[in-house]
Amino acid sequence: MAFDPKLQRQVMGRFATGVVVVTTCVGEQFSGMTANAVMSLSLDPPLVVVSVDKSASMHGLLQEGQCFAINVLRLDQEELSNRFAQRGPKDFSDLSIKTAETGAPILVDALAYLDCRLVEITAAGDHDMFIGECLGGETGDGAPLIFFGGRYGELTEESVQGAS
Repeated sequence: MAFDPKLQRQVMGRFATGVVVVTTCVGEQFSGMTANAVMSLSLDPPLVVVSVDKSASMHGLLQEGQCFAINVLRLDQEELSNRFAQRGPKDFSDLSIKTAETGAPILVDALAYLDCRLVEITAAGDHDMFIGECLGGETGDGAPLIFFGGRYGELTEESVQGAS
């Protein structure tokens, strides 16, 4: 008997995750998507993974751009998460953006970011894992935007104080 993908979604929905916007650039065109299927893969060398549905437009853009930034969202950036979760082209015109080594757009007001060069793509079912080498990054202060049980949530103020 095959495992029910709805049950898998329900179970994994009980795993609280941070929310990020993954961005890339192809020429002068910026693109992005909301994600929570990201992970740190290795510290030496510094590698991270972003999982992307093979049918998503961002899939081809990441391949073409050969770079990405992982922008960790703050608690007050739920609107950005919703904006970048929509299908189709994204409007960056009202956002404070900077670029670092790869040229991928970095959200200036994000809680943290990693600037990555794409080093490998590995197939994984209906998704591909985009492995990036971290070339730069930065952290800021504040509480993270959390996703749990199909909804946004937050950590208590006490739990984020002193986090480094």
